[in-house]
Amino acid sequence: MGKIEEGYSLEQHVEGQSRHLDAPELGLDLAREMEELRQGAPFWTNGHSAKTLVKYTDLRVVLMAFKSGARLGQHGTVGQISLQVLAGRVRLVLEGQQFELSKGGLFALGSSVPHDVEAIEESAVLLTIAWPQVGVASHP
Repeated sequence: MGKIEEGYSLEQHVEGQSRHLDAPELGLDLAREMEELRQGAPFWTNGHSAKTLVKYTDLRVVLMAFKSGARLGQHGTVGQISLQVLAGRVRLVLEGQQFELSKGGLFALGSSVPHDVEAIEESAVLLTIAWPQVGVASHP
């Protein structure tokens, strides 16, 4: 399977076909996607790598792979997020608290909550971001 082009391309080439990241239906093999991330240069040079799997106007799904000890550093996201650990163990640090998540663990964060992610061991994490829609009332 090919890699997503740099930037914000909505198309990915898959075995001679193209797959649109904003198609109404998308089916993915996460184990295969994780292995491809681990084989890429950013994983080995930066300690982590990420690949956008789904890219709708109000939703993103991003697969991230981390070498042991790699971290993202403190940051926040405009949308609400969930982090699901697919492999390994990660430490999530927010507001002075630490949470350790292992395979199968899920953590949700509200919009703009500052947090840091660090891999305790080689890990894969599925990040889901729900972008706020302009002009749409939120649920109480």
